[in-house]
Amino acid sequence: MDKASVRAVGWARSLPLSSDVKTARDWSRERLQTLGWTASAPQTVDAVLLTVSELVTNAHVHAHSSAQLVMTWDTRCLHVAVHDSSSRLPTPRQPSTENLGGRGMFLVDALADSWEARPCPYGKAIVACFRPPAAAEHEERQPQNAG
Repeated sequence: MDKASVRAVGWARSLPLSSDVKTARDWSRERLQTLGWTASAPQTVDAVLLTVSELVTNAHVHAHSSAQLVMTWDTRCLHVAVHDSSSRLPTPRQPSTENLGGRGMFLVDALADSWEARPCPYGKAIVACFRPPAAAEHEERQPQNAG
């Protein structure tokens, strides 16, 4: 394999305000099945699905926006991106026993290997990265090239 080439697979789905979060989870689960993750990495699948739920809910409830859900697998990381029309970037807050909400980004931070929020011309994108356990173990065994 030519190491200079990038192999990736990706999917995109638009989720209007009228759609429910279950639609996003079901669609995401089907994509993860095509990667074989439902059998090989069920805990990672659960983390991805909960993250999708939180990010799409945030887009619908807090941004009052449709959500554009994009999933990309590049053989090292599954990138889960949700775009909405609000330019307000999220910040994780510590859970409070006094508030019913406010735990979404705290959960994303706990579930994803990494995440970031990026401003876009027409809103923002939240991107979370997930590595299945086998990929993480393989990465740890690979020697790192020094500079």
